[in-house]
Amino acid sequence: MTRLIPAALAALLATYPVHAAQFQFCWVGANGYTMEGQITFPDALLDTGLITEADVTDFQIIGFLDGVAIGSWSLDQLTPETSWLLRFDTTNLQFPTGGIRSANSYQEWNANGRVNNCGAEGGFGWNGGNYAQDVCVDNVWVEDSSIDPNTPLFAQPMDVRLICETTVPVS
Repeated sequence: MTRLIPAALAALLATYPVHAAQFQFCWVGANGYTMEGQITFPDALLDTGLITEADVTDFQIIGFLDGVAIGSWSLDQLTPETSWLLRFDTTNLQFPTGGIRSANSYQEWNANGRVNNCGAEGGFGWNGGNYAQDVCVDNVWVEDSSIDPNTPLFAQPMDVRLICETTVPVS
């Protein structure tokens, strides 16, 4: 009977959800393009440094042009053909940028290096490559969205108000 208690306890604990760390982020591109997103991964990975797409348990992004939604993508839409590379620093809450694969600073979120394979009709993706950070809409690279590849991209806790606005230059 003593052996049944640990086995029953283990079975019961297996039914409880694993605690997850969840963060939100905002990217501000050029010419009115923005993106908001959320990333989720196991709590145990917090403050452990770099994680990859293999560690992420939930991920979603939505793109906007001048505040109007232009497409979205989430991890539940992942297929073997999807361009999906992600690096996230769980200590600094930052996606490494710069676009160099060997430096773990390259990102493909439903958009390859040519930024042209995000899906037709509502397709959306983001790429942090070595030429630029930019978006894909309906399988088309949106060059007008491009910004410097080294622009930092931070995440923040879910209880912080996300502000994702473009700024209007004052002359």
